[in-house]
Amino acid sequence: MKIAIFGQYYQNDTRPIIRDIFVFFNANQVEMVVEASFLAILYQEQIVQKQYKTFATHADLDNSFDMLLSIGGDGTILRATTFVRDLGIPILGINAGRLGFLATVPQDNIDEFLQLVLDRKYTISERTLLSISCSPVIDELEELNFALNEIAVSRKDTTSMITIETVLDGEYLNSYWADGLIIATPTGSTGYSLSCGGPVLMPSVSSLVITPIAPHNLNARPLVIPDETKIELHVSGREKQFLVSLDSRIAVVDNETVLTISKTPFVINMVDINEESFLKTLRKKLLWGEDKRN
Repeated sequence: MKIAIFGQYYQNDTRPIIRDIFVFFNANQVEMVVEASFLAILYQEQIVQKQYKTFATHADLDNSFDMLLSIGGDGTILRATTFVRDLGIPILGINAGRLGFLATVPQDNIDEFLQLVLDRKYTISERTLLSISCSPVIDELEELNFALNEIAVSRKDTTSMITIETVLDGEYLNSYWADGLIIATPTGSTGYSLSCGGPVLMPSVSSLVITPIAPHNLNARPLVIPDETKIELHVSGREKQFLVSLDSRIAVVDNETVLTISKTPFVINMVDINEESFLKTLRKKLLWGEDKRN
């Protein structure tokens, strides 16, 4: 088995997890290729001593990899997708963060979960992504023009609202007066969109969520739409620019730039361990069933 490893180092919190992973894979003759910057930190912190092959960009990966292991939180997985892109390499998240819905494998009993990986006792969950195109073209949004969680527009350098004219498949929907607007995938429905009052979607549904951020009109509610819908946004406001975010990547865009958002032609494959299902994660993270009456 050949596995790419990418991660974040959080002082001493992740040291035992990282060490356990490397010890387990070395003992089972797994070929590990480690992201170059992450490996440099591991050498500096003396967590590993052995020499490993490295990767630094998307071009360094190919279909010979069985999996990419992401050590950290959900943000680490979002960064991992920029390495995998359209290669189809499955991603498994080891949770070394806090609240998260993507990095589902817990720190406890890590060897048991890694053994399931070696035995290939897991399933693959295909996750929809969103891509964006701009007119006129924005260089910052050209190469990495996709997002796993959400694409959002928001105000910049002002306390004034912006206006987001929204068109779905060529038909006018609404002009949102708000701090911004979120277009979320099912994966992203448990993130920024959820904190703004959006619904939770199961990962397998073929839908997207449009969620306004602090709308001036209180009747502007989150809307679930088919994921084949082409979304066109026209943003205006008192300031000359606004922000566009693709997961954790942010670009500054001029007013009146036309943004077109649609489903990408490829998916991200997430590894699901049966013992850590999406429903179990929901119960655990949102404390469902914790009411004393249950």
